Amino acid sequence: MIGAGICGLSAALWLRRAGQAVTLIDREGPGAGASFGNAGILAQWAVVPVNAPGLLRQGLGYMADPDSPLFLRWRHLPHLAPWLMRFAARANDRDTRATARALLPLIGDSLEQHRALARGTVAEKWLASSEIGFAYPGRADYAADSYGWTLKRDAGFEPEVIEGPAVQEAEPALGPEIGCLALMKGHGHILDPGAYMADLARALEAEGGRVLRAEARDIVLEDGRVTRVETDAGPLPCAAAVLAAGIWSGPIARKLGLAVPMVAERGYHLHFTGARPLPRRPLMITRGKFGATPMADGLRCAGLVELGGLDPRPSPRPLKVLRRHAARAFPGLAHEGAREWMGMRPSTADSLPVVGEIGRTGVHAAFGHQHVGLTAGPKTGRLVADMIAGRRPNLDMAPYAPARFGRGRPGD
Repeated sequence: MIGAGICGLSAALWLRRAGQAVTLIDREGPGAGASFGNAGILAQWAVVPVNAPGLLRQGLGYMADPDSPLFLRWRHLPHLAPWLMRFAARANDRDTRATARALLPLIGDSLEQHRALARGTVAEKWLASSEIGFAYPGRADYAADSYGWTLKRDAGFEPEVIEGPAVQEAEPALGPEIGCLALMKGHGHILDPGAYMADLARALEAEGGRVLRAEARDIVLEDGRVTRVETDAGPLPCAAAVLAAGIWSGPIARKLGLAVPMVAERGYHLHFTGARPLPRRPLMITRGKFGATPMADGLRCAGLVELGGLDPRPSPRPLKVLRRHAARAFPGLAHEGAREWMGMRPSTADSLPVVGEIGRTGVHAAFGHQHVGLTAGPKTGRLVADMIAGRRPNLDMAPYAPARFGRGRPGD
């Protein structure tokens, strides 16, 4: 297993439970990237991709808005342009509905999948059942989201909408700028994503798996099949491998002849420690396009999108904008401090992850989940484990198949 985020951890646990010998490797250790820094929301409702109808109009509006949740590092535009063109080409009703149908089987039962993964382990304590609330300035703003809500309803997610003073009665932490709240029951969130990942790794070791801090440098094929993974800690012989390293999966996949049109969406969070009052449930603050989640040690506000390369250094402007939006949504928030974080979401041009065997190599992809990595991770890992163990998945895997991008010659 290459990559110890939620997809790699899930695949490793389910393979170990199927009786397979498992070694999980990651250069930074379990849950160090996007699996650590996410909003912690199990977004079972998130079937509507970013590249929905109206993307271009909305994007142009964001460029003129100083409080925009979208940022572009312009010097990277020549590199981003081919991906952006493919991404924007799918911003139509037909492709959006096809993407929504394909996402639902991966994310629609996320809470149940997390419970099955963590049940009886030290990680189980970090799972919480909850409502999810979408916070809007007013009813007109909720109505403007009608296209997305239609697709959510088609997927089985029906909100209860409340307005006026009832909003602050339901959610006292919200300020007066929020005048409409759409609530959905039957969801969940993670109380500490980093601790959850660390405890899943401990569970894997307790169940007989091996966790190794190492960097994967190459996958070696003999007669077209994987025989070992080369790492900075030495070679690891194997009969099958899982590539679940998020955005860092791309270079290794290319060595196998798979060129996935994928870029890094640089996401941000502010984690307010000792925060009070906490919201009663996770919230999506629609004006700023970020999630606000009550966690074990405070309030995490996470989201935004910055396009512009793999530089590990955060940009100051997104964090300033996120801080302003958080202050508007929660004007009475008191806290001890705010930790800042930036990480990379792996985003494919068609807004669907890459899940399944790469050709007949024995290497299985499990990456490219964009904004739903935590949500889809347990199901993704379980599907990959089933395929490696010789069990046929009970859903159509074609929308996620690596072959949809074509394959060249390994090493090209």
